[in-house]
Amino acid sequence: MKKVIVSSDSTADLAQIFAERNIPVVPLTVILGEKEGLDGVDVTPDDIYAYFAQTKKTPKTAAASPETYEELFSKYTADGSEMVHFVISSDMSACYSNALTVAEKFPGVHIIDSHNLSTGIGLQVLYACDLAEQGLTAAEIVEKVEARKSAVQASFVVDTMDFLHRGGRCSGVSAFFASILKIHPSILVEPVSGKMVVGKKYMGNISKVTTKYARDTLEKFSNIDPKYVFVTHTSAGDELVEQVKRQVLEVRPEANVLCTVAGATVTSHCGKGTLGVLYYNDYDKTKGGSPERAD
Repeated sequence: MKKVIVSSDSTADLAQIFAERNIPVVPLTVILGEKEGLDGVDVTPDDIYAYFAQTKKTPKTAAASPETYEELFSKYTADGSEMVHFVISSDMSACYSNALTVAEKFPGVHIIDSHNLSTGIGLQVLYACDLAEQGLTAAEIVEKVEARKSAVQASFVVDTMDFLHRGGRCSGVSAFFASILKIHPSILVEPVSGKMVVGKKYMGNISKVTTKYARDTLEKFSNIDPKYVFVTHTSAGDELVEQVKRQVLEVRPEANVLCTVAGATVTSHCGKGTLGVLYYNDYDKTKGGSPERAD
């Protein structure tokens, strides 16, 4: 049986975990005025904050090039291995288009449009890795990941709408009134379309708003698979992150809650103080487990 390599782009925001599990990562490009660098390699979230503080401008980002994908696929399929590569939602980036075009040259390479971002991608990557370790083929992994994609609960609440506005994700009018009225919208990723949509709007202090958002999310999407639950943030503060983690554990004491910091690409579009709770929302209580354990 052929070896299966699972890989991802950097917007999955799990660099450390991916390194521990030998998951290859393709970095996107982050552009800070005249300077540009690779997400997680040359540019960090702190660089984003410093650039915005100095210029009042938000960075731009660019998809990985076809040449980058060709180098990746060539390297990891040279020994006959197959690959399952994950990319950020095709609604948000050209990564999917670039990777898919190159993959046509490599019969054993499969590209998955995650229809997601940040650890909403990471959830799918780790699921695929678990399946690969169980000995499934690349085609079998793709089938299971695609079947489970709609169960990804990916959402977050933002401190400021400046970054979303400047990145073209919301109107100037919306951003203006949100600032004046101290409105903090929750943003949901639709797992079928891969689009970001505005959810419930909160008012008040961001710390209280974030805990309200977490409570509402856990109540609304209550079939929480405990295997991987992410609290992902952009410098939201240790105390607040721990509070949200406790909220998850109050609802799901057995959950494996992983607190992670978003990378430079995601930070470029969300800004500082953003926090999300992300997990598979398909835990089957009647079978006592999530799909991969209930078969």
